Amino acid sequence: MKWVTRNYVHLDRVACPWLIKRFIDPDAEFVFVPWGREDERPADAIPFAIPGVELGPHDARGTTFQKFLTKYQLHDPALDRMAKIIAGGVDCVLHDYRPAPDEDYGQMAVGLLAISDGMMLIKESDDEVIAASMAVYDALYANLKACALLEASVEKLPPRGERGPAPKTEFLRELLKRASTIDTHIHEGKR
Repeated sequence: MKWVTRNYVHLDRVACPWLIKRFIDPDAEFVFVPWGREDERPADAIPFAIPGVELGPHDARGTTFQKFLTKYQLHDPALDRMAKIIAGGVDCVLHDYRPAPDEDYGQMAVGLLAISDGMMLIKESDDEVIAASMAVYDALYANLKACALLEASVEKLPPRGERGPAPKTEFLRELLKRASTIDTHIHEGKR
């Protein structure tokens, strides 16, 4: 399918293409229209983050990312955590939100916002911004997924020891692999 949003994609409008490619439409193609010329969007493209459409821009109902989660019934604790981070980043931009030092998701929002700002500076086109950002969102999702799995389990992280982050990383990778195997079996059973 073809999807369309406004150009100069940033944070929420980068997270949405990631979500679309990873959870909704792996073969998605994206088209970008200039701000103020949204009415020139292709008729055969699904619009998002454009005023007046079902999956409109962030507003009182939440971010566009949150609207995608709701519309497509994507129930995943890691995606819910990502939604909080993205909402925090949007609040930083639009409402001068500044998270307290102990607000984990708020601090992550500030970091993701800085990466999003920087990506716009080093990449010339919206397609390049999205392509370069995919690994960032994949990494964020993996981290949040591993944390959610750990919280839901009775397992504990191994001690740091003398190998730096290696024991934690190896443990969490294994936790993600086990969950991926379970997810694969569940999805295969639904076919």
